[in-house]
Amino acid sequence: MQPTQHCITRRALLSGLAATAGAAVLAACGGSSTTSPTQSSGSTGATPAGVATSAAAKPTSASGSAVASAAPSGTADFAIPAAAVKLPTDKVDFHWVDSGDVKAFFWNAFFPAYQKAHPNIAVQYDALPWNEIAKVVPLGVQNGNAPDVFQIPLALTAGQAVAQGWVQPLDDVVPDFANWKKGFPVGSFATGVTDFNGKTYQLPFTTNKRHDLLLYNVDYLKQAGIDPQAKRLTWDEFRAVAKKLTQQGAGKYYGTIIGGNQTNQWEGFIRNLAQMAGAPGSNQSGLQVDINYKTGEYNYTADQYLAAIDLLLGMKADGSIFPGSANLNAPQARAQMPQGSAGMMLQGIWNIPQWTHDNPTYNFDIADLPVPNTGTPLPLSYGPGGGNPLYVYAKTKNAPIAGDIFHYLGTAEGQTQWATITGGSDPPNFPQVIEQAQVDPRARKALGIFGQTMHLAPSANVRNPDWSQAELEKKAITPDFGQLLQGIYTGQVSDPKKAMQDLKDRSNQELDRALKAAQAKGAKVSRDDLVFPNWDPMKDYTDADYAALKK
Repeated sequence: MQPTQHCITRRALLSGLAATAGAAVLAACGGSSTTSPTQSSGSTGATPAGVATSAAAKPTSASGSAVASAAPSGTADFAIPAAAVKLPTDKVDFHWVDSGDVKAFFWNAFFPAYQKAHPNIAVQYDALPWNEIAKVVPLGVQNGNAPDVFQIPLALTAGQAVAQGWVQPLDDVVPDFANWKKGFPVGSFATGVTDFNGKTYQLPFTTNKRHDLLLYNVDYLKQAGIDPQAKRLTWDEFRAVAKKLTQQGAGKYYGTIIGGNQTNQWEGFIRNLAQMAGAPGSNQSGLQVDINYKTGEYNYTADQYLAAIDLLLGMKADGSIFPGSANLNAPQARAQMPQGSAGMMLQGIWNIPQWTHDNPTYNFDIADLPVPNTGTPLPLSYGPGGGNPLYVYAKTKNAPIAGDIFHYLGTAEGQTQWATITGGSDPPNFPQVIEQAQVDPRARKALGIFGQTMHLAPSANVRNPDWSQAELEKKAITPDFGQLLQGIYTGQVSDPKKAMQDLKDRSNQELDRALKAAQAKGAKVSRDDLVFPNWDPMKDYTDADYAALKK
């Protein structure tokens, strides 16, 4: 039976958003202390010119020129196991690029230990913001000198990276590949997600069962009389709290902050709130992103998406969002929180070890995302595959080194070390190792939230292996969802409803074109592959559910 009260209208969501919620709403959030917060020096407020850049936003090198923070004390001493593959004996330079964040903590511990075990291998590790990855990696591929291991730009799908010859399969790179692959949890690998043409191209070494959280300054919210632990904030309360914090800060700090220079930050803000408010959909990449699997239609014009945009614009109109947010990348926004520039932020669990290590006196906590004002909030969905996917460059001469490291990351030992060094704040793909790892209590709380508020969604890739051919045909649409949201926030796009309808129309056109191109190459695919009438967002979508579709 389909759960009730899932569909929440835009009118219901907006009941109260246009008005100042005031003391009644704030009182409902709980808490009454008036203890003054500790104001960090250097919290200069409005302009991004003086913004500190976090370690994860800066290039780091394991060969001695590191500019990022080192791993937390006491976690860097671990033994590198004997190589499972024949490694080069001559001196080699090995280059690894990813988006940093909490990953930098692990690599800044791992790579020096790896170099010590293999002195002839000099590792350069660059932790870059996604905007820089979108420049550095394509240019390297174009010039034939891309990093040996990298993450692909957010606008590119795995299928496109494979089709364009950027990456190589792991089958002949990772030693003892078949047994290694079997050690991963069910769902870690899937055709059209990690695997193409019978080969595996992607290492899913962390889980994608995670979403953004409400991260907040405990002292600021305590002074405002707010306790998100006592009661989960509604949309109205989130807006009202942000406004009160801004008034309380008197120009020294603001209610919230967004790394809006990265368009995926706008996407996450709107998508997560809207889907919880009753617009169930996909968080998977490619042709399926923002698809409602009940109908096979894109969610962009759903009442909940438009209402979430109205909420964002309302908070901007209140003056509650840190000025200059549109010019900050995610690491820069993150770095402003311990400096006292904002009271709340919707970002990921990976902030926990960075703040704990770099700002040990910063008093922060985490809570789940704000929920709609009425109705039962939906869980968020996640798809097959994993988080932080890594790829091996197609033309690298150092594939054995990549294979050796990938193999380690896919073992219980490697996963346990990952969980311990990151404090569990970028959850490993092997859930059993969490119990053995030293995990920050706030990260453990977050993992509990994910367990209660996320379910495995269906996937056209799993339902129909031919779907991967359609993903290979996909072309990027411009402006995309994140770019439009950025334009709406900055005022460059004046009519959100019209813009979202245009986005939906263009997305449908590209979907139809990609399906037609795939069909011309023999793929048996159609829009019907996106419709799952037996999907219940309140439950995991299982093999039995796929089987039921065939009856």
